[in-house]
Amino acid sequence: MPIPPHRPRLAVDAAAAAVLSCMVAPTTATAADGLAPASDCALPGRTGWTDEGHDTDRALFQPATGTRRVLTLFVDFPDTPATESTQPYADHLAPVADWFGTAGYGRIRLDVTPLHRWMRLPAPSDSYGFARGLTFEAHEKYLQDAITAADPYADLSRYDMVYVVPTKAATVISFSPAYIHDPATPGVTADGTRLKWAVTFGQDMWHWGFKVAVHETGHTFGLPDLYAFSGATHRYVGGWDVMGDIAGHAPQFLGWHSWKLGWTRDRQVACLAGTGRRTVALTPVERPGGTKIAVVRTGETTGYVAEARQGQGILVYRVDSAVQTGEGPVRVMNDQRAYAPGEAFTDPDAGVRIDVLPGSAVRVTRTR
Repeated sequence: MPIPPHRPRLAVDAAAAAVLSCMVAPTTATAADGLAPASDCALPGRTGWTDEGHDTDRALFQPATGTRRVLTLFVDFPDTPATESTQPYADHLAPVADWFGTAGYGRIRLDVTPLHRWMRLPAPSDSYGFARGLTFEAHEKYLQDAITAADPYADLSRYDMVYVVPTKAATVISFSPAYIHDPATPGVTADGTRLKWAVTFGQDMWHWGFKVAVHETGHTFGLPDLYAFSGATHRYVGGWDVMGDIAGHAPQFLGWHSWKLGWTRDRQVACLAGTGRRTVALTPVERPGGTKIAVVRTGETTGYVAEARQGQGILVYRVDSAVQTGEGPVRVMNDQRAYAPGEAFTDPDAGVRIDVLPGSAVRVTRTR
């Protein structure tokens, strides 16, 4: 979870909360097919923070395409000095780069550079507020101390974001929030450059593995949390997206997120924005190319999405870009199970029906 500026919310990320938790021709979104332009199914953001809208605020969040340069810093503290090598820490998180390269269909490259030395922070580990409910200001102070300690050894102006990894001995640094700058404040600076995005890892990285880096980096791109901040933690999407259950079975983000991030192109989105019926052949999100999602728009901020999951069937979920992070902006239908050929999803109130056909095809219908 990223900590919004000036909100005294407990900074519990997804990992910590989980502890507390018949073939048809491919169809593209063109007027000739009777489908609307993909842009007609792009939903506007309404929460002012991380949400499912396509109009991501680039004053706040970083681009998710091209090369993003990441510097990894290793920190210890006066009360918990590190004596071990930094290499196992770097190796533990290293798969994050390949994960993004595959999930992003080659449209993003995470260039991660570890600075292999321990940076001693000036204050004891228990003074940074992780154990008391981390505030934005305390988190920013922790990050600034890490950047200041690293400044003599690295040119921070060369990097887009920073990973900060503490020694295992600092058990009080327990969880791994993302840092997203507040444009209204001076922020964290070094080498004449403002550091806008970071992930500060905690001891949960050893439980959840490198996917905690995927999840938190996703926040810096503007993605919301898909797990629940209260009640049953994974009741909305389960493990179908890494922004939900980090330890889930999903190999990547939902197709909707891939489109929002710019990895899936508009021509790969089949959009039904009004009444009608269309048949769409979907290519599983795990493979590049083809039509990735079929979207049935149902309102100003709502729609249903169908996507193929390799070897599992068709996933159907509802998106609402007016719903805040942690409150279910995405909800997977069918008790979080994929649909098989011959099955169908219906929402009579919205006039929506999605029939699953053989060969990863769907027939989407809207009657209202």
